[in-house]
Amino acid sequence: MKKLPLCLIAILGFIGSLQAGEPVAYKQVAPPSPELYGTGFYGAIDMGANLFQNRGGTTTFTDQFDRFTVKIHPDNDVGFFGGIKLGYIFGTGILRPTVEGDFFYNGFNGDADFKLREVFDPCGGVPGCLAPLFLTTRDGHVSTWINSGAFMGNFILRLALGRFQPYAGAGVGAYYAESADIEIKTPFHTFSADGENHADLAWQILAGSDYYWNPKLSTFIEYRYLHYASSQIDTREDRDLAQHLIGAGLRIHF
Repeated sequence: MKKLPLCLIAILGFIGSLQAGEPVAYKQVAPPSPELYGTGFYGAIDMGANLFQNRGGTTTFTDQFDRFTVKIHPDNDVGFFGGIKLGYIFGTGILRPTVEGDFFYNGFNGDADFKLREVFDPCGGVPGCLAPLFLTTRDGHVSTWINSGAFMGNFILRLALGRFQPYAGAGVGAYYAESADIEIKTPFHTFSADGENHADLAWQILAGSDYYWNPKLSTFIEYRYLHYASSQIDTREDRDLAQHLIGAGLRIHF
């Protein structure tokens, strides 16, 4: 058997050492972190409809001489609201506490149906005058627009499910409201009432949900039960105003 030349043996041995060398080590790359939707500071705008306001039942007014009686039954008309929110969402977990300032305009019709019973004395109380009294009744409708502004601090708990984030909470604050003048005309008299304004306590319960289009931008829908208190009005009647609002908005994180 012939022997291979020494140089050929050396070359074959070098090639074999390359093929039998240690395996090449590859560096492991960590997977990218999931995107965090809805964290930190945000601002929002929203608007919607005041679907119902419970303005109470029929109220009766009469003068001290029982010359006229007015029964007023308020209507519960649809109104409008719109405003801004500023808040901060804590943490990055599934449950995220949130604090929020909520400032919005809330306007609605103060319409009412009325029934007027009036006794008219042509003599005007002159002694010896025997002219007959006139009794008139009239059904009618009065309308005025009520403007209000609410300034609320909300405490909310959010459930972060990726892009979809439902939430619920409650808020407390104050409101300011004012109404326009109203006037009722009868065959014999004209009754008018000046517009009034009032500031008092307010509170609300709210629930809604966001959908995040990217980590910084979402659209949301929201329901509120809003309650205007009447603690500063000197009256024996319950003049609190309960309202149901539903709206939608846009939220942007800084």
